[in-house]
Amino acid sequence: MKSTFTKQNYLIFLAGIALICLGYLLMMGGGSEDPNVFNPAIFDTQHITIAPMICLFGFITIIVGIMWREKKPSGDSK
Repeated sequence: MKSTFTKQNYLIFLAGIALICLGYLLMMGGGSEDPNVFNPAIFDTQHITIAPMICLFGFITIIVGIMWREKKPSGDSK
């Protein structure tokens, strides 16, 4: 029985999952130990811009992994 996905598809999936995890890890932090003290670090560029973009690239990578198909050499039909 032939699988729909190849080894390369699964590697692309893993790369996408790794990017998503990295994005969520970058979103963590910046909070304050005391709830009565405001810490403006939660609005840092890393938390607001970079981390969501990395997550988005991860989701796009997973979509590419689903759609990826090996190019078959075309036969010489005359």
